[in-house]
Amino acid sequence: MPKPLALDFDPIARADELWTRRWGSVPSMAAITSVMRAHQILLARVDAVVKPYGLTFARYEALVLLTFSRSGELPLSKIGERLMVHPTSVTNTVDRLERAGLVTRRPNPLDGRGVLAAITERGRQVVEQATRELMAVEFGLEGYDEAACREVFDLLRPLRVAAGDFDLPRQEGPGREQP
Repeated sequence: MPKPLALDFDPIARADELWTRRWGSVPSMAAITSVMRAHQILLARVDAVVKPYGLTFARYEALVLLTFSRSGELPLSKIGERLMVHPTSVTNTVDRLERAGLVTRRPNPLDGRGVLAAITERGRQVVEQATRELMAVEFGLEGYDEAACREVFDLLRPLRVAAGDFDLPRQEGPGREQP
């Protein structure tokens, strides 16, 4: 499918102007619209890289998480907790990874009702190859240097803290440097 022609104006800036005329200035509207559009752009870029491996970014993240674990396996509940997704999403993700031969499941010996997902050797190969390609395109952020990427991270971090994703350690509170 051909790429649509670019507009000769910024539609989010235009929406902000129209919004301001009708309801007054609300910078958060333009900010959220920009964040949501950036999400669409980045997800499309990343998914284009991982699609040839039969992955989506969500499946890629699950494989990466498994490679980070000491034993290469984690309970499905821990995967959901770390990726901050609903248990149904984890089950769906692991189902697809299992069908592709990238993970296997087995009962959790420490929890009679729990299930472990374990990365396979093929899964390890795929995640290594996909990671090299994602790094080559800077995860879709090739237009940003290291300082700008850190700034984006820092700007969004308070939103994640406020959402309850994690608690800041005492030494990392506002106005304190991170270790």
